[in-house]
Amino acid sequence: MPAIDQLLRTTVEKGGSDLHLTVGLPPKARIAGALQPIADEPLTAGTIEKFLKEICSEKRWADFLEHHDLDLAYEVPGLARFRGNFLYNHWGLAAVFRQIPVKILSFDDLKLPPALKKYCHLTEGLVLVTGPTGSGKSTTLAAMIDYINSNFSKHIITIEDPIEFVHPVKKSVILHREVGEHTSSFAAALKGAMRHDPDIVLVGEMRELETIKLALGCASMGMLVFGTLHTNNAPKTIDRIINAFPADEQNQVRVMLAGCLAGVVSQLLCKRLPKGRCAVHEILLQHEALANTIRSGQIANIRAIIEGGSAEGMITMDQCLINRVQDGSIEAKEAYMKGTNKALFASMLKPGDLDVKS
Repeated sequence: MPAIDQLLRTTVEKGGSDLHLTVGLPPKARIAGALQPIADEPLTAGTIEKFLKEICSEKRWADFLEHHDLDLAYEVPGLARFRGNFLYNHWGLAAVFRQIPVKILSFDDLKLPPALKKYCHLTEGLVLVTGPTGSGKSTTLAAMIDYINSNFSKHIITIEDPIEFVHPVKKSVILHREVGEHTSSFAAALKGAMRHDPDIVLVGEMRELETIKLALGCASMGMLVFGTLHTNNAPKTIDRIINAFPADEQNQVRVMLAGCLAGVVSQLLCKRLPKGRCAVHEILLQHEALANTIRSGQIANIRAIIEGGSAEGMITMDQCLINRVQDGSIEAKEAYMKGTNKALFASMLKPGDLDVKS
């Protein structure tokens, strides 16, 4: 048994989501949002190297030594899968492992808004799931792919770095491809996907310009493409995609995006009362005014489209936060901190909630 397994087991047993390893510090786990030591002895460089090298192929280890950064997935049988990142910092070797639930949680398990199922019924277009790191984007996407897998006979290709959720065989055929293991890059895998007759392509990370360009191309060719970005709301997401391109290409990209964008769901995690986490969402669905709004560059008008589409299931992040405060899921202070328009939440705050109100 690899030596790191016991630390990962302890992390899970204590209810931790992440394991942090750094030279000179004891192993720490993120438990209920805070880092806590799970052993007494500080880690040495030799100990961390032993932990990491033991669970890594020779080729991937050589890549790590050359580039000083590596993503991989690791599974402790019977316990959980973990997404690992190896890195170097000021003190030397370090690593972070995030737990990936073995069981793929459903729409009902996650209490996701029913409107998200509309994305799963689409046959083409680009759907973006966005939010900061650790906001549950991968978990939400996994639930959406599982819904499709349970209800439709589709050919689905996932491109991830690393593979997180492994979907069982149901109605669909799902091919999981890992960057660095099965393909050299997201862009190379997307080029290949165009020749593999997919109905749906999931792009785990849309970071590079070429990846964004190819994802737009696949969506424009009649595939349903799911992708992720680290943005907090729908207008910022659309701006991020357009601004990723050189200025002389942006008009063309607006036209392309206007023709293929099928929706944006932005997600944040809030502290739930009395404990745990609660997901809040901003949802932009297809709308007759959306394409022209993007094409003309009037991105600020997207907020009005969302507010006017509540009957279809659209909702702004601020409205979702207000709903969660009103149903007792989260504190007003938490909503105030996460909200965009602070004035909406100011009247909900209790005296002393904030030292300084802005």
